[in-house]
Amino acid sequence: MDKIDAKIVRALQEDGRLTNQDLAEKVGLSPSPCLRRVRNLEKAGIIKGYCATIDQKACGYPITCFVRIRLSIHTEDTIQKFEKIVNDTPEILDCYLMAGGSDYQLRVVTGSLDEYEELVRKTFQKLPGISSVETSFAYGVVKKSRVLPVKIGA
Repeated sequence: MDKIDAKIVRALQEDGRLTNQDLAEKVGLSPSPCLRRVRNLEKAGIIKGYCATIDQKACGYPITCFVRIRLSIHTEDTIQKFEKIVNDTPEILDCYLMAGGSDYQLRVVTGSLDEYEELVRKTFQKLPGISSVETSFAYGVVKKSRVLPVKIGA
């Protein structure tokens, strides 16, 4: 990735709806080579897709929870069942496999504390092998970015 590719990636992360004409102007290219570079970045898997940023509160999800899960049993079956539930639960937006005190860290959104309680009771507490569920509730956002710092030559 050279300097121009990095500019393209940065610009598209900030506004995925840029027209090719606007993108080309922003990065200092003519439209044809700009489109060729975008296609190459897509083909290389650097650009994986385009999406809209949605306001979670406006969609009825004012609560953000960070949930740490510890498993008591680490069998393949337990892990597969847990990860299936995670993937099948739309309120779970992110799930990370962790090193340290917990096995997983989740980012969950809900409409209320009652909805969160119901989610925990109907999903995690029914799974065998869950040792602990520890939750922290976010009451504000200092920074939330989807813009990856792009390195030239990456």
